[in-house]
Order: sequence, then structure tokens, then C-alpha cells
Amino acid sequence: MGQKAFHVWISGRVQGVSYRYYTGLKAKELGIRGWVKNLPDGRVEAWFEGTEPLVIEMLQWCRKGSPLARVMNIEQQLEEIRNRQGFRILR
Repeated sequence: MGQKAFHVWISGRVQGVSYRYYTGLKAKELGIRGWVKNLPDGRVEAWFEGTEPLVIEMLQWCRKGSPLARVMNIEQQLEEIRNRQGFRILR
């Protein structure tokens, strides 16, 4: 199965609602590698790597996010695989 990597920016009510925490849980559940962090402008930025179907599932999950989140928009950019290890929640 082909590997894919996406750089993602999520906007809306995505900070202060445990979005990063729940993203980490979902990524670990799916075996996605990468990271997630808050941006100063109120968006969340993430990097997802894994098999194509699982990365697509992760991107779909991001459209809803954590229980209290209100996602307004997602920008995603296909990237080169960087062979990241594990999934990290950054500050």
C-alpha cells in the first residue's frame, strides 16, 4: 500500500478545545506518524504520514475534530514522505 504525507492547517474553534489531544489519540489509533501543534493565529497545524487509506481517514476525522471543536476550514498539501517516527503533540 502506498504511503502518503500531508501538511495540514485547520481553522475554526480548534484551540482550547483539546483538538491536539484528540488528534494525537486518533493518530495513534490509526498508526499515523507526524505531529500536531497550535499556531499563534488560532489555527492548528499538523503533519500526517502513513498508508493512503489511513491518512485519508485521519484527514476526514480532522473535519470534525474533538467534541467541542468547530472546524471551519482545512487546508491540506501533499508532501514528500519524511519517515517520521511516532506521533507528537507539540506546543
